[in-house]
Formats: sequence, structure tokens, C-alpha cells
Amino acid sequence: MKQNPVAPRTFSARVIVWQKQYGRHDLPWRQPEALEQRNPYLVWLSEIMLQQTRVAAVREYFARFTLRFPCVAALASAPIEEVLALWAGLGYYARARNLHAAAGLIMRQWQGIFPKTARELAALPGIGRSTAAAIAAFAFNERAAILDGNVRRVLCRCFAAEKAGEPAGKALWTLAESLLPEARDMPAYTQGLMDLGASVCLSRAPRCAECPLRAQCRAALLGRQEDFPAPKERAPKALKRCVFLCVSDGERVLLRRRPFRGIWGGLLCFPEEEADFPAVFAERLKRVTPETFSERAHVFTHFVLRYTPRIYWIHPLRGVAASDGEWRWIALEEAGKAGIPAPVARILKEMTDMAR
Repeated sequence: MKQNPVAPRTFSARVIVWQKQYGRHDLPWRQPEALEQRNPYLVWLSEIMLQQTRVAAVREYFARFTLRFPCVAALASAPIEEVLALWAGLGYYARARNLHAAAGLIMRQWQGIFPKTARELAALPGIGRSTAAAIAAFAFNERAAILDGNVRRVLCRCFAAEKAGEPAGKALWTLAESLLPEARDMPAYTQGLMDLGASVCLSRAPRCAECPLRAQCRAALLGRQEDFPAPKERAPKALKRCVFLCVSDGERVLLRRRPFRGIWGGLLCFPEEEADFPAVFAERLKRVTPETFSERAHVFTHFVLRYTPRIYWIHPLRGVAASDGEWRWIALEEAGKAGIPAPVARILKEMTDMAR
């Protein structure tokens, strides 16, 4: 990696000045300028929600989440099922489980007071090096470098770093640390790098004319913005198939809570094996001809799930418990408010329309 031709203070100063004038200032989780007024709980929550998720998708969830869980104590004392229900639809559900677990640790080990250093924050569930640095910078003005996908792209282009075939991960962290401004400027600088990557230094069609770093950006000077960072070879996504067995009496629907490990961990979902049903339902299913619908697809990060809904309409079952261990017998109109994955929500919407 070539050395920086511009002094670190010049680089950071340009980012800070640009952020204060052109950065995103309407984000609901932006914190006050005064250090003593910042709420590390809100900073932490927003950074976890923003992991691999666009700002537009996070806004609504952040508002709902903070209304129900306004502080770390409220989050720690809530049932995990309620946390997952509020998270439903945002994806990457391990984040919600880790939030809940981390909140419990903060209450037990830190007496409800947030750790103040990136090193301590990184020890909490679901917080990696870059996220810990962002929280520490925003909440406590710590001089800690971030290196998420957007920031990595800004640095790689500006310094023509991380070419194809060059293992530059460690060198890129060293570069990021060398560019840090003074502690008081850390929130604006950190937000500025994020804003540049999100709105100017785009992966495709970057807006170089609007960039405060364009005069020193080596990739732009070479006309090779698309070459940095080095493109990653992507393996084709694996394909998985399943059948969802959707049982309803026209008023209620039968759902099963998934194990907390694995995809959709802890969420309510349709069962996939007839042998798994409770006896009272298994007997009814033997006498019902299901409706099988066309196969649909849901794309995960590393694989594609192709699922087929098979709907069993049964006669109303009176006196059946509303819940039995991992099973839930829920009103169709209310099931969408539970913690359910997006494909299940879509099927439930169709079933509700059919039952009317």
C-alpha cells in the first residue's frame, strides 16, 4: 500500500468540514453535540440496526424499538419473544438476540452503565471491532477507527489501496487509524466517513464531483474507481427447498417457534414435517386434502430458500390451548404482530384474505 501523500489532519479536516455542511443531519439517532448529553444506549442500538441494513429500513424500526425499550434496563427485562416480534422484518435476527443478551450483561456486570471503550464494547455479544469503534467514537469521543463496507470503499479509492490479489486488511486498519483527528472531532469525522460512503463514494457511479477528497483521490485521478476496493469473487448461492405446512381453522393459525440457533432463530414459523405436529392436529390433518401453492423464493446472504406453502383448512378446534411449549395457536388477524419472518408474513396475509 502506498503512503498517504496528504497529511492525516488535512484528510480528516476535509471530511469533518464536508460532514458539517453536507452530511446526513436528519437521522433520528444522531446525538447532541455535547458529550454529556449523548445516550450510548441509542448509539449502540442504531449501530446494531444499521449493520448490513439501509438507513431507510432502520428509521421505522428504531422509532418503534425505542418507544417500547427506551433504555437498556427495559430491553434487558423484556422477554426475548417480544424483542424478536419488534425486530421481525428487519432481518439478520441474531442481531436482536445479541442485543438482548448484551443488555442483560450490561445490567448484571456493568450495573446498567455502558462500557466506555471500544475494547470493552467489543467484548459484548454482536459487537465487532468496527461497530465497537463507532459506538465509542459517537458516545464517548474515543479515537477509534471504523472500517465498515462504506468506509473501506472510501479509503481504498482515496489511497488506491487493496488491489486484487493483495491481502491488505491489516494495512487498511493501520491506515484508518493513522487518519484519526483529535478526540473532540471524532463524532463528525466518523459520521462523515459513513455519509461519504453512503451518498457520494458509491459502489457504482460514484459522485466524484461532490467529494471533498477528489483532489487527492488516487482512484479518481487514475480513472479507476471501479477497481477499488478489489472485487471479491462470489460463489454462487446454494439452493435449499422446503414445504411449509400451514394449518388454520379460518380464525387461527398454528405456528411453531424455531430453535434459537440457525436461520430465523427464535421466530414463529410454519412447521415443515407432518410428524412433528401435536396429536390433536395430526389426527385432523389425515382427513384433510391440502391446497398446495406455487413455489416461492426468499434470498438470504449465502443461499436461496425456495419454499412451497401447503395449506390445511381444518374444522374449528375448540378448547385447544392457545400455546403449548414451542407451539402457538394464534388468531390469523394477530399472527402478523408476532415475531415472524417475512415469507411467513406474506403467506399469512394470503391466508387471512382467503379466510374472509
